[in-house]
Amino acid sequence: MTSLSDMHVLIVDDNQQMRLLLRCMVRAGGIIHISEAATAAEAFDIMRTAPVDLVLVDWKMRPIDGITFTRMARNDHDAPNPYIPILMVTAHTEVSRVAAARDAGVSGFVKKPISSRLLFERISSALTDERMFIRSGDFFGPDRRRDQQAGYAGPFRRVTDKGGARAETFIIDDERRRA
Repeated sequence: MTSLSDMHVLIVDDNQQMRLLLRCMVRAGGIIHISEAATAAEAFDIMRTAPVDLVLVDWKMRPIDGITFTRMARNDHDAPNPYIPILMVTAHTEVSRVAAARDAGVSGFVKKPISSRLLFERISSALTDERMFIRSGDFFGPDRRRDQQAGYAGPFRRVTDKGGARAETFIIDDERRRA
């Protein structure tokens, strides 16, 4: 892919007005190959028939929501491209929901109300993301840790790390932080 005009973006949202808004925003940014789906099933049909470079998916859809769609796109054996960048679009931005989206395997999060600047920052980030994809237990998706430093000399982050985790450390969206 050499430019935005070469990209194929799939917008998955059960709200027609939101699909229209997102389509207009991405088109104004130079993306001309845009497909839309009102359901996860329609989205998978599109993904099976044409290569898609990026998915914008809404959290609250019926009958399958955006979290379930993301898990299916990442984990189902017949998923067309489990490595596709997926941006979750939602007004529900509580820490627990962001963590749930991250844990489902999304590449990024776009908060409503949407601005063109934020949307294209997230698109750019998702397309240039160099994080490895990780498969562990029930997770498959981009490494959930961001901004890792090669020479990190801080505390261990997991109980299973050599030396064990230090009690005074926590990951930013760790439940212990809210207590």
